[in-house]
Amino acid sequence: MAEITAAMVRDLREKTGAGMMDCKKALTETGGDMEAAIDWLRKKGLSAAAKKSGRVAAEGLIGVASGPKVAAMVEVNAETDFVARNDLFQNFVAEVAGLVLSVGEDLEALKRATYPGTTHTVADELTRLIATIGENMTIRRVRRLQVQNGAVATYVHSAVRPGLGKIGVLVAIEGPGELDALETLGRQVGMHVAASRPEALDIAGVARAALAREKAGLAEQARASGKPENIIQKMVEGRIRKYYEEVVLLEQVWVHDGETRVKEVARKAGVNITGFARFQLGEGIERQASDFAAEVAAAAGPAGGGGGGS
Repeated sequence: MAEITAAMVRDLREKTGAGMMDCKKALTETGGDMEAAIDWLRKKGLSAAAKKSGRVAAEGLIGVASGPKVAAMVEVNAETDFVARNDLFQNFVAEVAGLVLSVGEDLEALKRATYPGTTHTVADELTRLIATIGENMTIRRVRRLQVQNGAVATYVHSAVRPGLGKIGVLVAIEGPGELDALETLGRQVGMHVAASRPEALDIAGVARAALAREKAGLAEQARASGKPENIIQKMVEGRIRKYYEEVVLLEQVWVHDGETRVKEVARKAGVNITGFARFQLGEGIERQASDFAAEVAAAAGPAGGGGGGS
């Protein structure tokens, strides 16, 4: 049987994204045949994929895709940041983002859609990917924005390749003008959204529950100062205006000059910002600590250690 070297293990890991120990075993079981080892990993993984479904997946990528007057965004999670650098995973995220353009925001409909270039579904392709790479993965959320007359611009922060990164933003702009100019403005707004994290497009869009909590908290702070009730109400109103400037996109100060309101930027450009969406990878997911060093130490052996774990 051919000697299983560290270089072979590393090469198989780079091709498949599978864990180091799995790669080592696959090569051992197949006598060092790289293609047979890839097939071995897939077959082994398909039966084990369901067992991984309970594991926390908070890493991964945000993917964006664009079409005429429409753009879409998806978050696909995996367990480790290593997977985000895997070509198979990156290609999957890009393909799914493209599908959202036509399928829309129904996550279950997206999973039932035919995966490009195959006869099986997106859900089946995800299962195959879990089997091959050896980590739990989920399609967490999607957004799609469309305009009648204008453009939907995209912006990706910390991009690992075009359209894939850690923060994704869509910005819908309605109005006349050259497409390039609209998309340039939209990208600038996208950069602003990525940095400023607005919660609503306009004042009317602020969630009532969030506004009520803010008012209650401000009133309580004002009462602690001993002011009379009529003064308290005026103080709350003034502070609520400040609150809007913090959480409402159109009321925020434009990050690119530190002076102008976003609504003024749009007005001067003769356009309306009609919607936005911002995804930040893993936000809201409770993460688990993992001992990557322990896995590497445990995997070190006759094959010379290879590289990394899943």
